[in-house]
Amino acid sequence: MNIKKTRPKTVDEFIKAAPKEAQSKLRQMRAAIRACAPGAIEGLKYGLPAFSYKRILVVYAAHSEHIGFYPTPSAVSAFKKELSKYKTAKGSIQFPLEKPLPLPLIRKITAFRVQESLEKDGKWKTNMGGKK
Repeated sequence: MNIKKTRPKTVDEFIKAAPKEAQSKLRQMRAAIRACAPGAIEGLKYGLPAFSYKRILVVYAAHSEHIGFYPTPSAVSAFKKELSKYKTAKGSIQFPLEKPLPLPLIRKITAFRVQESLEKDGKWKTNMGGKK
């Protein structure tokens, strides 16, 4: 028996490997993001599901008690008031697993990131080193 856990190679594999209670929320998150970033490329960045268009727009993941959404510090700051009932950090938001996802807010934040990307392209890229 191989006890070494293999890392998912696709977003579908990532979702299937997530805890059962998080899988439907991850699919909802994916659909909400995709609806607002139809031209974005979906893939894994840093081992997590992400949508990119010349730069990373948003990243998301399942955790033991929440769904993490990582739309960058500028988006968290821009939506500070609407995010006040959620736990946030500089560039992250935690949506509790036991509550419905705020899909309209997720779509608004994603649309903000798409617009920000189009306006500020070139500030940072999708590679780890941040080289231009």
